[in-house]
Amino acid sequence: MIKINLLNSVTERQGSTVMAVDRKVGSAASRLLLLTLAVGFLLAAVIGWDVISTQMAKADSERRFEEQKQIEKELEAVIKEQKELEDKITAIDKRIAAIKKLRDEQKGPSAVLEAMRERIGMVPGIYLQSIEQKGDQMEIKGNSPDESQVTQFGRSLEFSNGLFSNMNIETKREEVTNQMAPPPANGKEAPKVNLVNFTIKAAYTPSKASLPNPAVPTAASAAGPATPGAPVQVAKN
Repeated sequence: MIKINLLNSVTERQGSTVMAVDRKVGSAASRLLLLTLAVGFLLAAVIGWDVISTQMAKADSERRFEEQKQIEKELEAVIKEQKELEDKITAIDKRIAAIKKLRDEQKGPSAVLEAMRERIGMVPGIYLQSIEQKGDQMEIKGNSPDESQVTQFGRSLEFSNGLFSNMNIETKREEVTNQMAPPPANGKEAPKVNLVNFTIKAAYTPSKASLPNPAVPTAASAAGPATPGAPVQVAKN
């Protein structure tokens, strides 16, 4: 009878297979191939993750960019609306200033005449010829037989609550024929009198016309009003 040892044959076959695998793995080429495959897999994974993360970051950046553009559009609309409101407010302020200026200009002439009337009544011997406005300057011309009365009249204008300021008085003496004297006899010349012609220049502020005029301190207030020589004209350039 023939005996066959199957155990030894199976063990030998398995051992030979393991040894063959060990020989294949143990070779330098096999190890290099496995290392290359592992590195390639890791590199592909890293590149894939980098591509995916880049795409995600790009999508997030685009979304934020669109949000910023929307915010910018809303901000531009708000700025435009604010500018329109500022322009409207500026236009309203200009209209209000124009109305106030017009009212001041309307009150100015009457306030000037009232101031002149009060001061002529308090300073005797002052005769006005003309009152002329040149821009923001007021020029008053007249005459008086006494230079001190001209000075007193000019000083009284300073107490006008700001209506007149920065006074400048110019005077000039001249001899004129006395129209009130009787005609001379025997062909003699008519008597002459000294007359002081004056020009008062002052800064004029119409906006002060609406304020109440203070009392004008003057020592000649008890002397009574003087009679004006000619009607006063108010001219405006």
